[in-house]
Amino acid sequence: MTTAAPEVSQAKRQALSVGLATGAYGVSFGALSVAAGFDVLQTQALSALLFTGGSQFAIVSVIGAGGNPVAAVATSTMLGVRNGLYALETSRVLGVRGLRRLAAAHVTIDESTAVGLAQATPEARRVGFWWTGLAVFAFWNLMTLAGALLGNALGDPRTWGLDAAAAAAFVGLLWPRLRSGLSVATAAVAALIALLVYSWTPAGVPVLLAALAALVIGLARPGEPEPPEPGHLDGEDPTP
Repeated sequence: MTTAAPEVSQAKRQALSVGLATGAYGVSFGALSVAAGFDVLQTQALSALLFTGGSQFAIVSVIGAGGNPVAAVATSTMLGVRNGLYALETSRVLGVRGLRRLAAAHVTIDESTAVGLAQATPEARRVGFWWTGLAVFAFWNLMTLAGALLGNALGDPRTWGLDAAAAAAFVGLLWPRLRSGLSVATAAVAALIALLVYSWTPAGVPVLLAALAALVIGLARPGEPEPPEPGHLDGEDPTP
């Protein structure tokens, strides 16, 4: 009987703990998606096929506010671009081809990248990536289903004030990233732009304009990035 190396066992424990903690956010997504007008099957399809929390919240927020689907997809895509950048590094660690490469691309998220790259040995890095990605995928989808069923049972979301919960969820995702003067100033300018154009542009467009303004500021004032905490990525999203 072969005993796993201590580094591999540690990577598995980290993966399961991260999967449980991150998956719990799926309850809020499931409930908010149903509140925005998606049915249970559509909500579950978003978690299974799109599988990136920030992008999923963006779609249900824009569509729920009556926005254009094009704006919803554009906002969602902008939030998911970072996963493609992660793949530049994780592909060298994993060295997979064919269908396994497609599977690896689907579970390349903040958490799998952070846990995988933080391990000490090549085997532990591969185990950390796969176990974390699959654990988050499983728990995120289970909790999404629970949230969607719960949301259906609650009925009209406006009765409970849940129509404002999507915006609150976005603020919760943004808040941990405001760790420097530049990031706070960027968020303030983006919020001001969104408020100024909110009343005369279609739903979803204020988010895109605010994001573009933040991109311009970031390029003009790159600044010195703050080091992330151990086991985490800079600007990591608490959802997949």
